[in-house]
Amino acid sequence: MSNIDSGRLTTHVLDTASGKPAAGLSVSLYRLDGETRTHLKTVETNSDGRCDQPLLQGVEFEIGEYELVFAAGDYLRAAGADLPQPAFLDIVPIRFGMAEEKHYHVPLLISPYGYSTYRGS
Repeated sequence: MSNIDSGRLTTHVLDTASGKPAAGLSVSLYRLDGETRTHLKTVETNSDGRCDQPLLQGVEFEIGEYELVFAAGDYLRAAGADLPQPAFLDIVPIRFGMAEEKHYHVPLLISPYGYSTYRGS
């Protein structure tokens, strides 16, 4: 069995339209358990597009299914993007599983008309 303190979850958001980190973007984290969706926390990205602390680490980290919800539309409007009503992308949810107590990094690359993610390092 691995050390309970070895798991952690981080994220990073980059604005691919401007080529800059997405500062001030609200990110909410949920734990999924079947049909139950439990809100764990909401944070805002810093000037580097990252969260100041890992979203989960140590005893907070549990293997399971999670969802990160990025308030992309609010960020893009605040950054000056001319978005239609309704915006093509507003709320961007990413559901993923963490199957082992390791570092999971879930970055988001965002623009007004597209996004991508992957398991980073």
